[in-house]
Amino acid sequence: MLDNLLHMTYLEKIPTPALQPYIHSYWQLKGDTTDNQWERIFPDGCPGIVINLGDNCLTDNGSSKMEHGKTYVVGAMTSFKESFVNQDTNLVGICLKPGIFSYLYKYASQKELVNSTIEFDRCQSFDTALVLKNNVQYFNKFYTERAKQIDGNFQQVLYDIGLSKGQHTISQLASRHCTTVRQLERMFAVNIGLSPKEYSNIIRFQNAMKHIVSSKEKSLSEIAFECGYYDHAHLSNDVKRFSGLTPSLL
Repeated sequence: MLDNLLHMTYLEKIPTPALQPYIHSYWQLKGDTTDNQWERIFPDGCPGIVINLGDNCLTDNGSSKMEHGKTYVVGAMTSFKESFVNQDTNLVGICLKPGIFSYLYKYASQKELVNSTIEFDRCQSFDTALVLKNNVQYFNKFYTERAKQIDGNFQQVLYDIGLSKGQHTISQLASRHCTTVRQLERMFAVNIGLSPKEYSNIIRFQNAMKHIVSSKEKSLSEIAFECGYYDHAHLSNDVKRFSGLTPSLL
């Protein structure tokens, strides 16, 4: 998620119902004349695909550059990252659901893509002209042709983590899904790029962040207890690690 959307235009659209088990949303981010700043994105466990329709754009805290007309895969993040947005920024992207990338693309293990923005080969890339013409229609057709039966067992594990808001231990998850911790770790390395514990911690952080933002009357200790943290210090450490901010600045 983006930390600050004060000036830029950010739009989200929902994919066709047949693709909703795979894709959260299609989105577009455009800068305007008042933009000239770094925008922060928090980890959520989801990979993404981005095509740059504007001028070259710095991302990954300035270490990577997305060039005009090229398509990139953005791996799952273990901490925040920043991208530079100005009046010439025009990014269009797809927010995939966790564990879905490997079912839509024949590509490297997600473990190799963590915290990285990697340019796709031409055969994997989007058609710029068709994206400009009607991106939703194009993406629906593009992914309908790629979609196939997903791994229901793995998706059930992800659903269970979401339902518990990241509070199950990994041993509990393995037991609940009749598998082993090692097998879970292999599945997550291929399909998410993170370990089960890392992914669960991100889901727990996302839940805690919602409480911090929406429950100003609650103390940090109360939120920490509700969200499964040992104490408010552990919660503060997670917020700092994933967002780069203190809880009071969220």
